[in-house]
Amino acid sequence: MPAPFNPFKDALKKKQLQIGCWVGMADPYAAEISSTAGFDWLLVDGEHAPNDIRSTLAQLQAIAASPSHAVVRLPVGETWMIKQALDIGAQSLLVPMVESRRQAEQLVRAVHYPPNGVRGVGSALARASRFAAIGDYLATADDQICLLVQIENKAGLAALDDILEVDGIDGVFIGPSDLAADLGCLGNPNAPEVQEAIADAMTRIRNSDKAGGILATTPDFAQKSVDLGALFVAVGIDVTLFAKSMRTLAAQGQELKKS
Repeated sequence: MPAPFNPFKDALKKKQLQIGCWVGMADPYAAEISSTAGFDWLLVDGEHAPNDIRSTLAQLQAIAASPSHAVVRLPVGETWMIKQALDIGAQSLLVPMVESRRQAEQLVRAVHYPPNGVRGVGSALARASRFAAIGDYLATADDQICLLVQIENKAGLAALDDILEVDGIDGVFIGPSDLAADLGCLGNPNAPEVQEAIADAMTRIRNSDKAGGILATTPDFAQKSVDLGALFVAVGIDVTLFAKSMRTLAAQGQELKKS
């Protein structure tokens, strides 16, 4: 039996648009609710949400029963973190702050078993192999791993063409907020210079063999990103959606005091 098929990786390879949502509540119940909404993919955020390896595992388990595909964003691209995430069953990883070809190549090695990489061989203990129930896991796992790297500063933009040449990278995600900050537009990803940089980067990605991705939380920006060729687009964040809905409801309730 081979490693589980990765439909998200396959869709990106076939250039099929995948619509997703950020999952930052760090809670399996909330992740399960999101997984029933109809998104193609859900980003379990380990960089800015309060997730550890156990909470990430719980959310992978909650999402597994749905058609949505879980993508895990790590805090940083450390080899040991990648090993743990893969062993608990993540097949698609997003690594932030990638700034060079060398870094991208190291990430590719981290998601592959020897002799092509450096991923530790401990699959007998791992959920990824269904605890050794998948007999051919070691021989087939590499092909089903989807590695996405995040470009979100001037150094990453400068190295983008080199990064796009690295075999084993499936997609390149542009991070608007950090990019805006590094370009001197902190808190304003809609600034003209930021939007120009995003458009240029997405065009270069589209002209490569990689898939382009982005977080676009307004309909106009999402449509613009798709028009630029983005193939995996997150259209919202669960935390902000929940917060906005709660505040709106509270304000409506407070109006009852005035009636």
